[in-house]
Parts: sequence; C-alpha cells; structure tokens
Amino acid sequence: MSVDQATAVQPVLTERRGNVLLITLNRPEVRNAVNAALAEGVAGALEELDGDESLSVGVLTGAGGFFCAGMDLGAFVKGESPWFGDRGFAGIAQRSAEKPLIAAIEGFALAGGLEIALACDLIVAAQGAKMGIPEVKRSLVAAGGALLRLPRRMPYHVVMELALTGDFFPAERFHELGLVNRLAEPGAAVDVALELAGTLAKNGPLALVAAKRILQEQFDWSSSEMWGKQAEIAGPVMASEDAKEGSSAFKEKREPVWTGR
Repeated sequence: MSVDQATAVQPVLTERRGNVLLITLNRPEVRNAVNAALAEGVAGALEELDGDESLSVGVLTGAGGFFCAGMDLGAFVKGESPWFGDRGFAGIAQRSAEKPLIAAIEGFALAGGLEIALACDLIVAAQGAKMGIPEVKRSLVAAGGALLRLPRRMPYHVVMELALTGDFFPAERFHELGLVNRLAEPGAAVDVALELAGTLAKNGPLALVAAKRILQEQFDWSSSEMWGKQAEIAGPVMASEDAKEGSSAFKEKREPVWTGR
C-alpha cells in the first residue's frame, strides 16, 4: 500500500501547525460519519494534543467539504459502537481535550456532528453551513451531548424547536444566537479557525487550560465554594514561571517565551 493509500484509509488525520494541532475527520465517502474507528482516532488525537507540551490549541474539522453527518447508521445497525472509552460518543463528547479546541465547520454539522462541535470550546462555521439535531426523525435521541449542552448555550424555546422538529438552522442563525464564534466564507472555515487558534496559542499554555477548566467546572460549584475551587485551579498558574515571564515581557515590551512551567 502506498503512503497516499495508507493516508486515505486513516479515519482521523493530524497535522501540526506550529503549536496548533489540526485534527481532520477523514471519512468523506460517508460524510465523516462516526464509526468505531473514527471515535478511536479522535480520542487518540486528543491524547496527542493534551500529551504534547509543545501544543497549545487544537482545531477539529472534516474532510471533503463537510464537518460530520453524525453517527454512521449503517455501522450502528450492524452493532458497531461509535462510543470510545470514557470519552464517549465520537471519542470526544463526554471527555474532550484539556486544551482549547476549535471546531471548523464546512457544509454541515448534523446530529452527532453537531455534538462533536459542541464538545469543542469555540466554533467557526462557513456561511450557509447547516447545523441541527435531526435524531427524532429516525426515532433516535441526541444523546451525545446536544440535549445537555445546548440549553446552557442557547434560549430554551429555540433548543426545543431544534430538538423536537429535527430541522436544520443555517450557521448564520447560530451565530446570531451566540453558538458560533466566527462566520467564514465557504471553504475558509479552517483558515479562520487556524487564525483564531493562532491568537489563542500566543497566550500562556497553563493559563489557557486553567481558564477553560474554571469555565467548564463552575456549573458544579455552589456559591459558597466557587472562590475556593477557582483558587485551587488558578493558584498554581499565578505562581508559575510563566506568570513571571508574562509580567516581565509586558514590562520589557517584548513577546513572552512560555515554558509551560
């Protein structure tokens, strides 16, 4: 098998762009639908992102001009599971990356495809891209995180409309509602996402992880414990070498050199 053939059959591809990891769902023949191999591949890519100190941010996209059509129904009927370990659906829904992750959507992100995007921290979508959770049309339930995450991020009645009709909304509507961070020209979602990732990646890596963790975990904190819980996460960052470097660089009017320590 040639190198090109080997690459073509890999369900998930990774490519390093400086300290940004580009992760590509690579099953374009089935619109990047999630089967067991793709779920395992995504989980492996997230392990690579979090396990390499030289990487700060990830960008997740799909091959073939579309993001993801959701669960591979053919594989599902045959008994194949699109869940992987403790990471859940698509190797990401229940436990995503510790580092910031940006979804770059072209074409459509439907059903489990939208749930993959919701497991990311920022979303860039091409104008006209379709997004939705049509599971009810197949007597299925959007159990990969959409019904849990969307009510925290969008108005209740809008989420009910999406969930109960199964209809799609264009990316522009999701941008109006605050779910999509950036709109891109068709075909440029990855470029815009990489530009955004580059902005994030200039910042202190310890601070990026801590800020993400605090924003995500605070929903489980009571008002009496939230300051203490925040201090547990923020304290080590504030006392780090990078914190001193960031302050020194600002004072000396130069770019900081992060060590992750």
